[in-house]
Amino acid sequence: MSFIDTHAHIYDKSFDKDRAETLNRARQAGVSHLYLPNVDSTSIDAMMEVELQNPDYCTALMGLHPCSVKKDFEKELYIVEDWLHKREFVAVGEIGLDFYWDTTFMEQQKEAFKIQIEWAKMRQIPIVIHTRNSTNEALDLIESVNDDNLRGIFHCFGGTEEQAERIKAAGFLMGIGGVVTFKNSGLADFLHKVGLEHLVLETDAPYLAPVPYRGKRNEPAYLEFIAKKIAEICNCSPEKVAKQTSLNANALFEKKKFLNEKV
Repeated sequence: MSFIDTHAHIYDKSFDKDRAETLNRARQAGVSHLYLPNVDSTSIDAMMEVELQNPDYCTALMGLHPCSVKKDFEKELYIVEDWLHKREFVAVGEIGLDFYWDTTFMEQQKEAFKIQIEWAKMRQIPIVIHTRNSTNEALDLIESVNDDNLRGIFHCFGGTEEQAERIKAAGFLMGIGGVVTFKNSGLADFLHKVGLEHLVLETDAPYLAPVPYRGKRNEPAYLEFIAKKIAEICNCSPEKVAKQTSLNANALFEKKKFLNEKV
């Protein structure tokens, strides 16, 4: 089986001592490629260095994470915009809304989200969306600006069946990670109705490790546990999950129109 990890912070400091070994384990586990979402100005150098050292295996994205949106968020956005002018990126991310820890900068988050959506549309590249306690608000915003130039992933999807249907209707994909292996996630109740053609795999490493590694540092090699759980829920083989989600990821990031190809 061959998997694509559409969301891994492999440049995180928690991998500094064994990053090469972690990437080797990922390759041995069948992970064919990693996409690295940015957080803010403090993560860019490390992310770009990992991409530089692994050019055929790791691809950097560029964006401003909502948790890094503060009073002076315009300065952070300027840095993101500067990088988007410097070179091509396959997506803008991770961007979005996070109302879990603090809602002080709710309006600033929405503004930063809108601005980065427009940058992606101008470049005709997808967006990778972070939502926490804010999925409906993010969907409302996406639906208000949606057009043929807007596509992407709702990263770390753990929402409701209704939200899944709205995401599908908007033409977006759902990133499924370790949460699907948690007993209380609720995804097992309806994920089989969503359809594999609307899903991509992700780890969000080093966060949200799947069972049986829950509570430990996550890494891309654990993608197989996520695929196996999805296969169990959807009553199909892990090979089918791996193949379809890889087709979906390639169609999205390679700037091809998403055709809902099924296998």
